[in-house]
Amino acid sequence: MKYKNRLHTFKGFTLIELLSVVAIIGILASLGQAAYYSYVERTSNILVIAEMSTLQDKIDQYVIVHGSLPPDLSVFGSPMDPWGNPYQYTNFETISGNGLKRKDHSLVPINTDYDLFSMGPDGRSSPPLTARHSRDDIIRANNGAFFGVASSF
Repeated sequence: MKYKNRLHTFKGFTLIELLSVVAIIGILASLGQAAYYSYVERTSNILVIAEMSTLQDKIDQYVIVHGSLPPDLSVFGSPMDPWGNPYQYTNFETISGNGLKRKDHSLVPINTDYDLFSMGPDGRSSPPLTARHSRDDIIRANNGAFFGVASSF
């Protein structure tokens, strides 16, 4: 009889209960981490789009004052994107052919005046937007009518 009463006085969790709780906490933490990184990526993309829109306005003002596009972005202080890479700019007045121009899935240049883009989080890019390294780039297309991720253009 004494032995039976002792069993009822011990209160606590079993190993299976503890493992279940730890597993649930791990699942919730991984979901929270994925949501957090998605939020950080969206925020960085929005910041880049805002900065590129400002750069476009500065380029437009430069054209009004000087009568031509700037040779490079150093006239604006060599701005950097949130990932620590310089914004990329190609003045079409200074190049010949379509080799350096950004191109869509049909290999048609996406702008007629100049290209302005960020190489995205991976810091790599190539002219066609369909290339693997270009899909995360933040681009200016349709002569400034579109700003966004290259994969959604």
